Amino acid sequence: MTTTDEATHTGGPSLPSRLWRTVSANIRAALLWPRLQLALKAGLAAGIAFAIAPYMPGSAANYPYYAPLGALVAMYEHVAGSVRQGVQALAGLAVGVGLAFVLFILGSPSPLTVGVVMAFGVILAGIPKIGAGRDWIPTAALLVLLVGGHDPDQFSFGYLLQMGVGVSVGILVNLLVFPPLHFRAAELSIAELRLALAEQLWDMAKALKESWPPEHEDWAKRSDSLEASARSVRLAVEKADASRRANPRRRLHPRDIEQDYRDLRDLERVTFHVQDVTQVLSDVIWAKDTPFVVPDEFAAPLADAMASVGDVLRAVEEESPEKQVEQIKAADAGVRELTVRVGAEEAATDAPSAVESILLSLHRVLRVAKSAAADRA
Repeated sequence: MTTTDEATHTGGPSLPSRLWRTVSANIRAALLWPRLQLALKAGLAAGIAFAIAPYMPGSAANYPYYAPLGALVAMYEHVAGSVRQGVQALAGLAVGVGLAFVLFILGSPSPLTVGVVMAFGVILAGIPKIGAGRDWIPTAALLVLLVGGHDPDQFSFGYLLQMGVGVSVGILVNLLVFPPLHFRAAELSIAELRLALAEQLWDMAKALKESWPPEHEDWAKRSDSLEASARSVRLAVEKADASRRANPRRRLHPRDIEQDYRDLRDLERVTFHVQDVTQVLSDVIWAKDTPFVVPDEFAAPLADAMASVGDVLRAVEEESPEKQVEQIKAADAGVRELTVRVGAEEAATDAPSAVESILLSLHRVLRVAKSAAADRA
């Protein structure tokens, strides 16, 4: 039996525990409602396509299983994506079928002809406009050669028609059955990043008031995570934008996506400046080769200035527009007052001061906040 000390000595949870946590996290992610909704719609579309498939004309009725495949190919997390993905897949299939017919002049399928088909298929898959259809080019060509080799005309007709029917059903199901709008996810991601940036400024302000080196240093390791969060916000906004295209529900749930993009650009700029403050302050505290310092007499007022800028970011989520303007004015006054003081007073140390650099970044954050407040007014 492993004791607590032994578990601590081994450096953390056991391998089975880590594997279980990983599996559990993946299962929870797979069972989120957006994924379940997509799965239900995919199943519905595949079932409808398979029910329709036997009624296709001529030889197409002999290949009913390609209809539900087409429905799955077209099933995407938003309507515009379904249309794009379905059309691109059909384009890739058509190119692959055409390639197979061109190469039938080489005779019956053989290692040579199969190799030639695959090589040309991979080359044609590099066509930029085909997008998601690129993977279907060699697949379709290979199926025509190997499966439809005895009667390529009928197989190709049935294959393309059934896939086309399935793609059409998939698009219609995604369009008519609760087409998703991802506005809420974009709104939440913007708010979370804004509050994370505020928390970063608050934590750095606390560090300035602690005896150095500070006991709490988690903030110094968040620069990369802030950048990753900003990228996630961009993806969320772009996903929300794509989800409203060709979506009839957007009339019932209007949203100013352009404002989301403006908020995103503002937050990306703020993230850059907060990262710069993080890097400067962590270098001052821990980097041995950094000659810059934060003079003791400026540490507390600089901390107050940083905290007030954090309050400005928080106010956007929690306060009225009038209160936001008051917060911006108060923070701006504090930053300007400290800037004047730093320029007028001589520091007690001869080492170069990092305060000016930090104040410049805070000033730039406030400039972004002022511009955003003016746009919302």
